[in-house]
Amino acid sequence: MPLEKIVHEPGRAWGLWHITEHEQELSMRLGALERVPESLTHPNKRLEFWAGRVLVKEILESMKVSFRGIVKDDFGKPFPAGLDYHLSLSHSYPYVAALVDTKHSVGIDLEQPKEKLFRIAPRVFAPGELHDAGTDLTKHCVYWCAKEAMLKVYGKKDLVFAENLLVSPFSLEGEGDIHGKIIVEDQVRMIPLHYVVYPNFVVVFNQSEEI
Repeated sequence: MPLEKIVHEPGRAWGLWHITEHEQELSMRLGALERVPESLTHPNKRLEFWAGRVLVKEILESMKVSFRGIVKDDFGKPFPAGLDYHLSLSHSYPYVAALVDTKHSVGIDLEQPKEKLFRIAPRVFAPGELHDAGTDLTKHCVYWCAKEAMLKVYGKKDLVFAENLLVSPFSLEGEGDIHGKIIVEDQVRMIPLHYVVYPNFVVVFNQSEEI
């Protein structure tokens, strides 16, 4: 089974899925609980849709609750239907990641290190971040994922990556903690983040707010 892992922490769990199935195989695991949007026409995007929901189903069932589908708020942020839980999803074919928390807003992002990040970075990184990332493509990917994860924690889309979502310099390892902050007007919210570097992708998510 392409479920790579489910990691449990107090009040939350996150998981990874490696897509190897056909669309019908994935959709059959959900029955009538979900329906792929008509706007999703690319085969890989459709697979990401189904795999993400199957992964969330696996995570919720591992937390001893039932999956009833996924709903979205006015800003497009997903939530498990029928549960007062928080959810974040990310995908970069053929990989999917999901994070569920019973109390707090969450953000997870999965990306594959690709050369295009070097072109994007000057527009979305603050000068200090750009300097710290240097020419290390994996580090660029961690910075990018960290900002995406914080944006999902915030839950709205009206932030400027280089100004409102900042990440402190860090030494790149195979796995580690980094410090982020969301700055909106005069308010600063510190966001502790954790990253994991896999052979083909990077995952970053906000850490638990539980003491």
